[in-house]
Amino acid sequence: MQIASKSVQDKLALEANDFQMIQKEISRSMHSRRQFVQQFSENDMVMKELERIDDEENGVYKLIGPVLIRQDIVEAKNNVGKRLNFIRNETVRIDKLLKVFEIKQETKHKEILELQKKLYSNCAE
Repeated sequence: MQIASKSVQDKLALEANDFQMIQKEISRSMHSRRQFVQQFSENDMVMKELERIDDEENGVYKLIGPVLIRQDIVEAKNNVGKRLNFIRNETVRIDKLLKVFEIKQETKHKEILELQKKLYSNCAE
């Protein structure tokens, strides 16, 4: 009984470690997702401002190093649109990754509960 209990304790420690690693991955992914959502919001605001500019007279300027360079409005809109599309795709990718991690986390949680039940039943005998 003592050997079986030690084996279950070792498995439980390994599963708990795996569970913590999954939680860290979820935390990192959530942090990345928050950053992408913030970037999306900023770029969406820029796109809305670019949509308000009708004429070529006002123009758009891009900061390159210490110099402001005039940029074509169509080119600026295309660049911001591409950025928005990239950020949208990355957010979707991270969401899918988070779902996978959450499933793994739930599975590990169930495995840990089963091992704890085994450990307690071994101790009770």
